[in-house]
Amino acid sequence: METTRELGARLYDLLKSVRLIKQRRADDRPSVPLGLVGMLTQIEQLAAGAHARELAEHTGLDPSTVSRAVASLVAHGLVERRADPTDRRASCLAVTPAGRAALADTYGWYGELLDRALADWTPDEVAALCSALGRFTRDLGSALGGRADAASAPADNDNLEAAR
Repeated sequence: METTRELGARLYDLLKSVRLIKQRRADDRPSVPLGLVGMLTQIEQLAAGAHARELAEHTGLDPSTVSRAVASLVAHGLVERRADPTDRRASCLAVTPAGRAALADTYGWYGELLDRALADWTPDEVAALCSALGRFTRDLGSALGGRADAASAPADNDNLEAAR
């Protein structure tokens, strides 16, 4: 029980740090709206021509949440909707060149931050942390009864691991 409380406290601290990181990134690099780096990353990682429906399934988010996020990314010129050649009623999502540039800049920013934070860590310590976090997110997803891969997906959170 005490170990569980300690883990809960460390997770709280981690979430607080992630919120602070996201806010600082948004202040330093406003090219991607706060909270949308993860969504932009997911669109980039899905095959070209992904539909919002697929994005919602992949991230485990409600379709209305995905729709609002996509609308914001489109409004900022980071994503574009293209006509689906197989279904004229549907549109496909694609990251624009401006979106790719914003992601590259954001990943660079995260990479520099993580390099500073982990400067005193050995490569083995960093690898152990990555491995433990990967296992933890998969197991947490399983414990929640969802898809194990959905729990480890960045969803609408900024993807710190992608920056490494």
